[in-house]
Amino acid sequence: MKSLKLEEFTRYKFLSGIELSPKGKHAGFVVHGSNLEDNNYNSNLWLYNLKSEGLTQLTALDKESNFIWLEDGDSIIFPTVRDEKDKKKLESGESFTQYYKININGGEAQKFFKIDKRVTSIKQVDQSNFAFAGIFDHNEEDLSSLNEEEKAKELKKKKEEKDYQVIEEIPFWSNGGGFTNKKRNRLYIYDLKTNEYKAISEATHSVNTYIVSPNKGKILFTTQSFEGVVSLSTGIYLYDIATQSTKTLLQEGEYACGYTDFIDEGSIVFAGTKGEVYGMNENRKFFQLDIESGEVTCLTPELDAGLYNSVGSDCRYGGSTSYKVEDGNLYFVTTEGENSYLNKLNIKDKTIKKITHGEGSIDGFDVIGGNIVFIGLRGLKLQELYSLEDQEKQITNFNQWVMDEIKLSIPEALTFENSDGITIDGWVLKPVDFDDNKKYPAILNIHGGPKTVYGTVFYHEMQYWANEGYFVFFCNPRGSDGKGNEFADIRGKYGTVDYDDLMQFTDEVLAKYPNIDEDRVGVTGGSYGGFMTNWIIGHTHRFKAAASQRSISNWISKFGTTDIGFFFVDDQQGGTPWNNVDKLWWHSPMRYADKVKTPTLFIHSDEDYRCWTPEAYQMFTSIKYHGVEARMCIFKGENHELSRSGKPKHRIRRLEEITNWFNRYLK
Repeated sequence: MKSLKLEEFTRYKFLSGIELSPKGKHAGFVVHGSNLEDNNYNSNLWLYNLKSEGLTQLTALDKESNFIWLEDGDSIIFPTVRDEKDKKKLESGESFTQYYKININGGEAQKFFKIDKRVTSIKQVDQSNFAFAGIFDHNEEDLSSLNEEEKAKELKKKKEEKDYQVIEEIPFWSNGGGFTNKKRNRLYIYDLKTNEYKAISEATHSVNTYIVSPNKGKILFTTQSFEGVVSLSTGIYLYDIATQSTKTLLQEGEYACGYTDFIDEGSIVFAGTKGEVYGMNENRKFFQLDIESGEVTCLTPELDAGLYNSVGSDCRYGGSTSYKVEDGNLYFVTTEGENSYLNKLNIKDKTIKKITHGEGSIDGFDVIGGNIVFIGLRGLKLQELYSLEDQEKQITNFNQWVMDEIKLSIPEALTFENSDGITIDGWVLKPVDFDDNKKYPAILNIHGGPKTVYGTVFYHEMQYWANEGYFVFFCNPRGSDGKGNEFADIRGKYGTVDYDDLMQFTDEVLAKYPNIDEDRVGVTGGSYGGFMTNWIIGHTHRFKAAASQRSISNWISKFGTTDIGFFFVDDQQGGTPWNNVDKLWWHSPMRYADKVKTPTLFIHSDEDYRCWTPEAYQMFTSIKYHGVEARMCIFKGENHELSRSGKPKHRIRRLEEITNWFNRYLK
């Protein structure tokens, strides 16, 4: 067995996009891997035969990152650009999506059809029609309607406009999406025979989810209206393909909805919340809506769990399905405690059954005809594909080498009752090759969110630090997911009860693990964890070094500069710069910067529009002004997801910066 090296994550494989064929005979999925030469990720399509249990790699050009099954069950289509002429058109500024088709039984992928839009997702309706969501830009002409001369003129104009950015609405940008002014994710119907498409959602609306009805006659979709200021609630609509008409099933203003699907031709299910008790982070429930009458019935009145996987890890890439209606049951993922689980809701009798029980996370699944497959993190294993019958069965071994070759530290649970009588769950990683006769430095790691959780799944950065001779400890303070609405609700309390939990957890760790040198303890975290790192260094000097990542330092400036600031700050801090500026400033770490003594490293990305760079600049400037050692590393071309899906070389440099900083002050 060998020690884990910093750059070892470039050998990991990440799985996503799991989808069963229409008859449930095969499962398609995507395998991603790092490409250091191009400083990017390679992605290829793979196939699993449920009967023979055989695995096949379908593509090998490293560019196929998503796909859908066609209804024949033998063919897959996927977007990619392979033709040199198509590559030149994209370089010239044209927007289109080229789809290729491949038969899973053999043969090369062939061009299938091209849509003159940047398609974000697509679903087959029938042999001749597809529904797709694509980017609609109010600022640009539709090139497909222009002749060659007009097209050349418009492309020239588009190129010249790159020197300017006009904004007229909020949010005016999105993390990972850049400036989004007057751009919408719009829903369309594409006719394969005529090569024409038609918009079926409003030009001012952005589509979140959509699904084709079982009889292929209707399309159910959710949108948020966006005229000047984006709506925070969701409307649900039903489009009739034959009559080309749209019916409103649920008006905007009633619920924030994250998912919807058909139960049958007469009713739908949706996950929603009004946020009346716990605000925007309130756990959603499932509701049934009768299409004819509009009557809404809650299916899960007692359910109080996050309806998604919020178990943190830096070893994922890409996404997968988290909900599915199948044969009268709704399958869905919940986060409970430090794990996420797959559940089955019997819609008729409203009973819920947990159908996975292992520790770890469900990162995506699919189910057809009783066949269930999922991508998951199990124990300290990295992502693999699993099937589920009476019990879980591991299908792939892409990352088995980690378990076979690498020294890992097993998380040790440390649960305690805080000063308010609430149970807090935490864990400690001992240094690899731990020697009871030695003293060691330690790192407190704080998760983002705050409504996410740490668990016992594999975390590259923490395993690396354990291999470098550090204790690493982490917990789920109040504000975290997994324990219901009341536990997660820290609106107006940031930096108070959550800070108390983290400090008491640190006390508990130091008491239980005397081999930690309490004079050599550091603290780090990203996003909310970055906020908390900034807060901690202004309220205690117990940590000898800090690394603040994609942080928040000033709730007043965050309100007006970030993609979620204008609603997140008001909801979570209980005020705006006009009605409660004193409260916003009281909860801002920058207010306490003159108290900081801790040497601090700031890590930030210049395209992080969730926590924009001025948050780090302000805190960096403030503590430098007061004579504190500080360093700041800005990653160009990266966003809020740097530590999870940033370019491989950038992820290496990020972890080098943090580790070197801690080595400097803690070793």
